[in-house]
Amino acid sequence: MVNSPSSTVKADRRDRPRASVESAFAFGAPKLNPFGDLHSVQHLSARLARSLRGVFEPLLRRELRIWAEPLVVQRFADYRAERPEGLTAWMPLAVTPSPASSPGLALAVFDGRFVNELLDLFFGGPGETPKVLPAEFSPAAEAMVARVAAMFAVPLKSAWEPLARLDFLPGRCESNAAMLAGLEGDDAMVVTRFGMAAGNEPPRMFDILYPVAVLKPHTPQLTGKVVGKGPEPDPSWSGGLTRAAMGIKFPVRSVLAEPTISLARLMELKVGDVIPIAFGNDVPVMVGGDRFGAGTVGTSNGKAAIKLTKIKRLQHED
Repeated sequence: MVNSPSSTVKADRRDRPRASVESAFAFGAPKLNPFGDLHSVQHLSARLARSLRGVFEPLLRRELRIWAEPLVVQRFADYRAERPEGLTAWMPLAVTPSPASSPGLALAVFDGRFVNELLDLFFGGPGETPKVLPAEFSPAAEAMVARVAAMFAVPLKSAWEPLARLDFLPGRCESNAAMLAGLEGDDAMVVTRFGMAAGNEPPRMFDILYPVAVLKPHTPQLTGKVVGKGPEPDPSWSGGLTRAAMGIKFPVRSVLAEPTISLARLMELKVGDVIPIAFGNDVPVMVGGDRFGAGTVGTSNGKAAIKLTKIKRLQHED
């Protein structure tokens, strides 16, 4: 499931109505999206969003909600025109299919203010950013972008693995998109956008762009139905559930003997009378209302105990 854009975002280009993946067609122009609805890419973006908590929570020092917004397909020049003016980090990601062939190029795009916030936090600050951003990134800021890109390249590869075995290798951060080699303004791009927020804070956004030309070799996987296993549960949730289940307590009891006496004898019983009992080598051991097995009566550490000699596995009939 993919979350809708957060209602707390201020009015800017991120609140614009986003076109569906069925891009508008103009006569004489190549079709931007040859894949159709791209449910499979939307699904893997949602899967990636869950795993990105392990990347950004240590960097931002707080618990985050991270989600994937509905993707779009558009020309790279249109995407660049929609971005607000100001400092932006363009991080190229070399996409290498396996087995290896000539790599394609994807992009991770971060707002400059977000990069400077991460940098200040990394050096022990509270996450403050300059009121007026510089025109270019400092070497430390570029190193910060490279660090973040290297960290999420691993979950990005894992998210793609059910569809295609791709490797993502971060390159050199650029503050000017015109300096990116291998990308043209007319290139069709699959734009996946991610948001992250802590509490009631305004969300931070970043994008990952995949050129359509890079994804074309994987068309059969991208156009197939999303089937198979459902979304993986959060490891902390499943671990907590397992611990809670293992902590459930069951009553364990053993019946040593069940003698029978007549009503007349029962009416005559008084304090000090003895009721004789007899039991075999093995006595039944019960868990709840079911027979678990059998054991031999004895002592352990000075206390009465039963040593299990047989265990009966319950068989459930269809």
